[in-house]
Amino acid sequence: MLQDRYGRRFYYLRLSVTDICNFRCNYCLPDGYQCEKSLSRENPLSVTEAGTVVRAFASLGTEKIRLTGGEPSLRKDLAQLIETAKSISGIRRVAITTNGYKLPGEIDSWQGAGLDQLNVSIDSLDPQQFRAITGHDKLQTILRGIDRALELNIPTKVNAVLLREHNLGTFNEFLEWIRSTPVSLRFIELMRTGDNREFFASNHVAGSDIENRLLRDGWSLVERERDAGPAKEFAHPDFAGRIGLIMPYSKDFCATCNRLRISAQGALHLCLFAEQGVDLRAAIAAGDHLALAEKIREAVCGKNASHQLQDGFTGGTRNLSMLGG
Repeated sequence: MLQDRYGRRFYYLRLSVTDICNFRCNYCLPDGYQCEKSLSRENPLSVTEAGTVVRAFASLGTEKIRLTGGEPSLRKDLAQLIETAKSISGIRRVAITTNGYKLPGEIDSWQGAGLDQLNVSIDSLDPQQFRAITGHDKLQTILRGIDRALELNIPTKVNAVLLREHNLGTFNEFLEWIRSTPVSLRFIELMRTGDNREFFASNHVAGSDIENRLLRDGWSLVERERDAGPAKEFAHPDFAGRIGLIMPYSKDFCATCNRLRISAQGALHLCLFAEQGVDLRAAIAAGDHLALAEKIREAVCGKNASHQLQDGFTGGTRNLSMLGG
């Protein structure tokens, strides 16, 4: 079992398959991916290399793989990546996080490849506001894709970053949507990165404010699975959907950390906000998953107790597209 010096066990790997994104979200890449080209490293992990990574983590007790980006659907071989991860012994669940712009045309093939869970980013249910936040007029396309995923009985989560100046005032619209839509709607506290300091200062909303409102309105906390993400999830008998809150600035947020990250270029990131990753590309390319597993085990011993976001520390994270959040 993969365990750090604080006793935390890691059942969950977030595997980035590209750092490229085609959206221009105002809290992440407001000028688009092109402005990152001079900093970007080409040559993302191949399907074979991704398979070696997943085998290494599976041998260490990891049970859940989430394919992230950037935007993973920009990989033409995404279905093959899903199929490869799903085929590895010990992996119980394969999920992806996507902005959803290809969802209606691709979700059937992803399910056929073995997809178990879908996360889609929707920061507003108002088409004009959605376009203002993301730079794209794709809301209705994404909602059609979610409808199709639900028809296929794929458990679906919807991510919305809380933004004081952009979508906080439409919280009730989100609530009405999940009254009859069986998704888990996760509100994520805006996180400070190297590129968004001023935007963070004017838009950060404490998730605890939302939590207090939910508890007052009769929502109850749902027990968390051991390979679940960091969200505190709430249910209500009058709603088909659930609400999750991801609150990285809350007390003891890191105490239950169960996930690690591999970048699209094969670096192990012990935390989203670590100063730098541990370059494992050579070991990955060698194809020996047991030797790679030993390097991972050694690196995890150095994982810090906390991300230190509350002290303004952002590490080497310029923007969230680097590692898929």
